[in-house]
Amino acid sequence: MGVLAVVVNLDNLLASLVYSLVGLAVFVAGLFVFRLIMPFDVHKEIEVDQNTALGIVMGSFIIGLAIIVAAAISG
Repeated sequence: MGVLAVVVNLDNLLASLVYSLVGLAVFVAGLFVFRLIMPFDVHKEIEVDQNTALGIVMGSFIIGLAIIVAAAISG
């Protein structure tokens, strides 16, 4: 029974790793699309011009995307 419990835990670990990689890929793709659809340079607006409103919008986008990915993973 002890060996079986380790195998089950390794399966869960592998599933967690796969879901993490898929979630990160979704985040990267989402941020890429976000930067593509914006009519200005996001990096310049946030870091050089210190546009706080754009930072809040990007943070909201990231939180929303995280909620969607978490809901997809949990079923």
